[in-house]
Amino acid sequence: MTIPSYQEVMLPLLKLINEGRTTVKECIPIIADQFELSEMERQELIPSGTQTVIANRIHWARTYLGKAGALESVKRGHHKITDVGKEILAQKPTEISNETLKQFGNLSTWIADSYQSPNGEVRDNGHALNEPTSLTPEQQIEETFKLYQRTLKDEVLEALYQVTPSRFEHLIVTLLNAMGFGSGKLSRSEVTSLSRDGGIDGIINEDALGLDAVYIQAKRYGPDNKVSRPDIQRFVGSLTGESATKGVFVTTSDFSREAREYIHRVQQRVVLINGDELAKLLIQHNVGVTTISNFALKSIDESFFSDD
Repeated sequence: MTIPSYQEVMLPLLKLINEGRTTVKECIPIIADQFELSEMERQELIPSGTQTVIANRIHWARTYLGKAGALESVKRGHHKITDVGKEILAQKPTEISNETLKQFGNLSTWIADSYQSPNGEVRDNGHALNEPTSLTPEQQIEETFKLYQRTLKDEVLEALYQVTPSRFEHLIVTLLNAMGFGSGKLSRSEVTSLSRDGGIDGIINEDALGLDAVYIQAKRYGPDNKVSRPDIQRFVGSLTGESATKGVFVTTSDFSREAREYIHRVQQRVVLINGDELAKLLIQHNVGVTTISNFALKSIDESFFSDD
C-alpha cells in the first residue's frame, strides 16, 4: 500500500487524539498499521533525510488540524481535541481534507496570510481554492516556501510562549548578539539578575569599553496580553535612571496603539519588537532553528550556449 497523503491521515489522527493520545509520535505507528504500510514504507525518508515520510505527513496533518481549530496544544508537542474537532467527528466523516477544514476555524485566513497569488487570489499549496493552478513551477515553489515559513514562524512563537521568563531573557540577548549588537560578542552582553534588574532585563555594550550600551526589556506575555503604555513608560523611566539613550523592548505578544505612539515622544531611541517580528528575526538569524535542506533553483545560461 502506498504511503497516505497528509490529508488522508487527518481523520485517523483526529480520532486518535480524541481517544486520548496526546503526541504525534505515539500516533505514527498506529496510523502506519491502519494503512498497512510495509517496513520499507515506514522507514522511507523525506529528501532531507531528517524524518520519515509518514511522520512528516502526520505532522503536517496535525498542523492543518490545529490551524482549523480542531486541535490545540496543551504544552510543547502535546495536543488535545477541541469542540471544533469533536463537531467534525460528530458528523461521522469518511475522510477529512483541507476543504472539510475550511468550514471551521481560521484555516482559510491562515492560508491567506501565508501567501497570495500575484493578482491577490488566495491559493492553497499552489492551487487557487477549488480551481486548477496556472502558476509556473517557480511560482509554486515560492508559494510553498512561504507557507512553510509561516508554519515555522507559528511553531517558533508557540515554543517561545512555553520557555521560562529567565530563559526568554537569555534568548533575546542571544538573538540581539546574532543580529550584530555588541559586534556579535556574547562577552559584551549581560542578563541582569531578577532581584536587581530595575526594569532592565539585559544590557549589551556596543563597544569594548562600554561607553555606549543597549538596554533590553523582555516580556514573555500571552497572545492576548498586550504591552501597554504604562509598561513602556516604566521602561523609559529605567533608561533615564541609567542615563541610557537606547532601548529594545521585546514581547511575545504585541503592543497597544498607545504604547507605540508613546515612544515617538521620548528622547531615548526605543525599538519595539512584537511576537510576530521576534519569530521572524529568530528564523532570519538562525537562532533556535536548524536548516534541514538547501535547494538551488537553476536556469540555463543562454549566453554560454550562444555562438556569439
